[in-house]
Amino acid sequence: MNLKEVKNDHAVIIEIDGRLDTTNFGQLEKLILQHIEAGNIRIVIDCSNMDYVSSSGLRIFLMALKKITSLNGKFLLCGLQESISEIFDISGFTSIFSIYKNQEEALKSLV
Repeated sequence: MNLKEVKNDHAVIIEIDGRLDTTNFGQLEKLILQHIEAGNIRIVIDCSNMDYVSSSGLRIFLMALKKITSLNGKFLLCGLQESISEIFDISGFTSIFSIYKNQEEALKSLV
């Protein structure tokens, strides 16, 4: 998995490329927590290039959502591939998270 982060006026965008699983979820957790501690509580996770997510990855998303929501921030997901979207549907996460088609739509929702 590779992570790329971009900061703009509205949010921090973290792009995930590859598999988010038990071997690497700590990287994403550390990055998200660093942003929260720095006061960046508007985070968009771009999953367009994420081709797999394990339960460990789902747990990181849930942890981030809870922390950021408690600080009155926004934690948004975008670009879920069909297979990832199915996992979110099955786990019930579709109803918990704000999920957008792409980065542009996610960022528009923050303005």
